[in-house]
Amino acid sequence: VQLQASGGGLVQAGGSLRLSCTASGRTFSDTVMGWFRQAAGKEREFVAGISGATYTGSIKYADFAKGRFTISRDNAKSTVYLQMDSLKPEDTAVYYCARRTGAVIRHANAYRSWGQGTELTVSS
Repeated sequence: VQLQASGGGLVQAGGSLRLSCTASGRTFSDTVMGWFRQAAGKEREFVAGISGATYTGSIKYADFAKGRFTISRDNAKSTVYLQMDSLKPEDTAVYYCARRTGAVIRHANAYRSWGQGTELTVSS
């Protein structure tokens, strides 16, 4: 199982960016995909998660992401997206995608596979 995250970069505050994460290996459609982030000197934190086919329609967001970020998935492309709008300097972090089976869980330890991370910098 491999996860490849992309789409990070430098954006001004108030701007938008879309991250992508493409998975290979086992069946994608039935796995939970999550986005996490880790800012310098801070612990990795949950951003958003989207369920697989078993728990269709289950999406969770961290409070800071609600109303600004949107997670979605395209099972035909084995890809999960994170659309980020109204970005703030405090969103600056390395963003990671991860996968697990079962339900959407907010704890990083529950995810078995991780991508390499893509860096987002939001300038003020």
